Amino acid sequence: MPLLISQFKSPIGVLNLIADEQILLGLNLSSVKALKDSVDEIDYAKGFKEVSKISVVSDLLSDYFAGDINALNGISVRQPGAQFSQAAWKAMRKVKAGKTISYADLADRAGSKAAVRAAGSACAKNAIALVVPCHRIVKTGGSLGNYAYGLNKKEWLLRHEGAL
Repeated sequence: MPLLISQFKSPIGVLNLIADEQILLGLNLSSVKALKDSVDEIDYAKGFKEVSKISVVSDLLSDYFAGDINALNGISVRQPGAQFSQAAWKAMRKVKAGKTISYADLADRAGSKAAVRAAGSACAKNAIALVVPCHRIVKTGGSLGNYAYGLNKKEWLLRHEGAL
């Protein structure tokens, strides 16, 4: 079965989505090409099919933007990456909506207190923005840090979730 590609109009822009049935493999605000490039070879070989909506995923995104800030927890995800990145992404998913943690906290939760730069790198390499909530990771001291899609979007998401 081919991977499903869809777009979702949101308050922060058009979200590009790619999924293997109901497992989200990528979400970005940049391009479908970047999504396709982020999947592993086995998934890529399945081919692609554009659809208007991805069952479950699109509905949960609608719920999130309508105010159910915990709706994203219901979306299953999978992305390729090194062991530390996988641990960091898993730790990110445990940061509750409305909360933030520092890059140092993320490194610690991912199993290596000293790997702060690697934690930042895991945020930068995250192919499933929003659902793997790298926007909830901030600098020590509380300043927002970076966000691939612009600090205005990170700030909007954190305000939507009640963290700011």
